[in-house]
Amino acid sequence: MARTVLVTGATSGFGAAMARLFVGAGDRVIGTGRRADRLEQLDQELGASFLPLAFDVTDRAAVETAVAGLDAPWRDIDVLVNNAGLALGTEPEWAADLDDQEIMIATNCRGLVTVTRAVLPGMVARRRGHVVNIGSIAGTVPYPGGNVYGATKAFVAQFSRNLRIDLVGTNVRVTNIEPAAAETEFSLVRFKGAAERAAAVYQGFQPLTAGDVAEAVRWAVDQPPHVNVSCIELYPTAQAAGGLVYHREA
Repeated sequence: MARTVLVTGATSGFGAAMARLFVGAGDRVIGTGRRADRLEQLDQELGASFLPLAFDVTDRAAVETAVAGLDAPWRDIDVLVNNAGLALGTEPEWAADLDDQEIMIATNCRGLVTVTRAVLPGMVARRRGHVVNIGSIAGTVPYPGGNVYGATKAFVAQFSRNLRIDLVGTNVRVTNIEPAAAETEFSLVRFKGAAERAAAVYQGFQPLTAGDVAEAVRWAVDQPPHVNVSCIELYPTAQAAGGLVYHREA
């Protein structure tokens, strides 16, 4: 039976890969993001099984209006993937840009909670559903310059754990996906468009791809209803912990 999947941050990277993967598997996907032009491109590519919704997850009124305004068959969301998030800067805490830090907190923490709160009551009422949060190994393993970004992903991990406790007995599942180095637009955003600096992050080794992470998400939600995959850590083979890449080719 086709599921209805809501993916935030569907305009690029993990989110776009997940939209393609779920639609390809026969599901319906609601793709959200701030860049309406990119959502329109996905809509043209994926067709009737894709519904674009342009809004910013940090805008509570926009989130609540969008979710409340969904028509059948989009209304009953089976899977929520909280993918919208970003990192900005790698400066040490005393030199970091506070505006950048506030954006990370607003998007990675408050935005995730806002979308979850808008979608979750319907899942509980229907006694089925799955919340997938996209965290990071940065939430567990610190690295230089990862200060507030890592803290936001630690929030995602702990929120997922507490959410799972709250949902015992409801049949609603919660999974936290924690990727390590993955080549998407992540570093390009982090370095504010400095393409050479972003590309250097992945030089000399094969990082994860957006498709790798999308496959992990789909595997978790495809498990039998009584199985809850609590957390998946994903590393490229060249990396073993946090910001440490142990093998780069010359």
